[in-house]
Amino acid sequence: RSGGVTRISLSLLCSLVFPVQLFEKESFTYTYLLADKSTKEAVIIDPVLETADRDVQLVKELGFKLKTAVNTHCHADHITGTGVMKKKLDTMKSAISKHSGAKADIHLSEGDKINFGQFFLSVRETPGHTDGCITLVLNDESMAFTGDTLLIRGCGRTDFQQGSPEKLYQSVHSKIFTLPAECILYPAHDYKGQTATTVAEESTYNPRLTKSLKEFVDIMDNLNLAHPKKIDVAVPANLLCGIQDL
Repeated sequence: RSGGVTRISLSLLCSLVFPVQLFEKESFTYTYLLADKSTKEAVIIDPVLETADRDVQLVKELGFKLKTAVNTHCHADHITGTGVMKKKLDTMKSAISKHSGAKADIHLSEGDKINFGQFFLSVRETPGHTDGCITLVLNDESMAFTGDTLLIRGCGRTDFQQGSPEKLYQSVHSKIFTLPAECILYPAHDYKGQTATTVAEESTYNPRLTKSLKEFVDIMDNLNLAHPKKIDVAVPANLLCGIQDL
């Protein structure tokens, strides 16, 4: 890690795919930049407004052609950086689930593919935290980007934005835990300094999602969490691709 950037070591893909994990400290959000080393085509996942300029600079420094900025859902704790990045990178299009209710150039559904060079991210609809949550799976299923649906030893809350603990439980067990055991999972947030996990770890050690459905629902219904500080600003902005004030 250096300057908020973590290089992800993947023995199988390191010679072909260039993955970078970036961090936004206020909302504890991870942004992911993936590129095909041979073609320089790239995608970015969950960019944040406060660090959009950093991400644009990195894309330009590395000589990447950023094709798509995809949000895993309509975030409530930060404003997306997609709107700013679209103004500065004319090759880039925005993408989000069609169930999110948000504006974007591309509205995604189950099974859609986000291409970059010889690689692609496959869309798996994983509602529960919100109705519009998606998980993005690399074409060889070696890694997946779970947004707020599945966190490291945790999961996204289900008490607002059409949240449903029953849907989240089903999403994780049917769409994420069915990936290969060694598949590396990268969440949209972590509050303890952890950066990644695996299907094997979470299906064995996650203190919520290893419980029965009833036990899981009871846990989620009794979290009693305060609403995110930026929810009243972030959600309306993100429904407009983060460009309402630009």
